[in-house]
Amino acid sequence: MADPCKRYMSMYLIFLVMIGIGGVFVSSELQKFNQPTKDDGSMSFLVIGDWGRRGDYNQSQVAVQMGKMGEKLDIDFVVSTGDNFYDNGLTSEHDPAFEESFTKIYTQKSLQKQWYSVLGNHDYRGDAEAQLSPLLRKIDTRWLCLRSFVVNAELAEIFFVDTTPFVDMYFSEPEDHTYDWRGIGSRKAYISSLLEDVESALRESSATWKIVVGHHAIRSVGHHGDTEELIKQLLPILKANNVDFYMNGHDHCLEHVSDTTSPIQFLTSGAGSKAWRGDIKGLNKEGVSFFYDGQGFMSVQLTPTEAEIAFYDVLGRVLHRLNKSKLLHSSI
Repeated sequence: MADPCKRYMSMYLIFLVMIGIGGVFVSSELQKFNQPTKDDGSMSFLVIGDWGRRGDYNQSQVAVQMGKMGEKLDIDFVVSTGDNFYDNGLTSEHDPAFEESFTKIYTQKSLQKQWYSVLGNHDYRGDAEAQLSPLLRKIDTRWLCLRSFVVNAELAEIFFVDTTPFVDMYFSEPEDHTYDWRGIGSRKAYISSLLEDVESALRESSATWKIVVGHHAIRSVGHHGDTEELIKQLLPILKANNVDFYMNGHDHCLEHVSDTTSPIQFLTSGAGSKAWRGDIKGLNKEGVSFFYDGQGFMSVQLTPTEAEIAFYDVLGRVLHRLNKSKLLHSSI
């Protein structure tokens, strides 16, 4: 009879080959994926959200500008903040929308890097499991979407959090959409376990930069506004563990809001296609440094001492920059 330990390791190695990236478990739920930095220890990436519309609503034009900026910055990867396929996610692993909204749109050479993606509420309206399937990687090897996971880039750790199950509205009777909650099980237990895993991973992280990515905004003056469930449940964990940036989509805009009681910067990049809502919440504008409700995307450049965030419109023009510095701590 085969050694059970060897059998387990063989199954695990097969899984790693299927996903195409070296990964290890960091807790009962979160997986860690290693992302190399540049030779000088720096890294750069683009952030885009709310995009998948088969090129419509300026999605293709945004993609062109992403390609140009990706080449200029020599990006290492791309982050998607969710709502990857409209209006109702994918119908299955074989839905042509995957190629029509992703593979055939983001064709520039600089964008042929790893894409790390989370699910948005619109993704949950379709076959959410389809986006998580490793079979999609056979169609396009760039694609990696999980509910929650960690990307370890040495210089930075990026914690991707599945925020849709937090939102009460999606579970209420008046909601006129159906959601694919397979894989969630008990909502209360799922959220509790996820929060424990995120807190544990953040606490154990020794990365210079800690970044958390979710679909829903914690702070926003855009159409959807603040997500109270995340303010109550997730934000205290981010504050306690010295998170530098929280990045999200959901609101179809570009936005920078500073937390008033911690160093956290809230950055919205949800302008990958349909935008121009023309509304802004009049409440709680404290800390708002920048808001733009047109199409665009965001870039992130990190070194051991500096972070530079930039927001771009559909023509590639820089609309806003954010710089954050850190002191190097030398040991004696």
